[in-house]
Amino acid sequence: MKRCLHRLIVAAAGLLALHIPAAVHGQEGESALAAVAVADSALAAISRGDMTGFTDLMIPEAILFPTVTRNGQSRYSVRTRAVQRSSPMNAVVTERGWNPEVRVSGPVAVVWYPYDLYLDGKWSHCGADVFTLVRHEGRWRIATMAWSAEQPPACAKHPDGPPRR
Repeated sequence: MKRCLHRLIVAAAGLLALHIPAAVHGQEGESALAAVAVADSALAAISRGDMTGFTDLMIPEAILFPTVTRNGQSRYSVRTRAVQRSSPMNAVVTERGWNPEVRVSGPVAVVWYPYDLYLDGKWSHCGADVFTLVRHEGRWRIATMAWSAEQPPACAKHPDGPPRR
């Protein structure tokens, strides 16, 4: 039991080290942790197919910018929160982020989150999710989210390998 608890504490400390740059301390560190928690919650909601839960993390005016690169050509589209909320999920999605980079300036934060994505258990793509968050009613909320959708070597797959079923 003691050994399991020790491993859990070491693992938690390691995860925190990934989420917060060493130079971030005090209140800024807490704000950065809270901003990453919103990004983590967004990826979890996407992976559950829960567009309501995902869009509940946003301010009402939030805008999303999916950007896809195919055959060397990149295209972006624009989605409102309302459009995203009503978009059905046609596949089982597993989206996993790792090693986020966080910047906080007062009521504004940015989380840059490399990710990989699987559809119905099969590899689809990877890229970076970029969350711009604002403090709204005392909580971080997503104002914009942009992401790239590419293939290696332009991006990397999750360091833990494919997701476990």
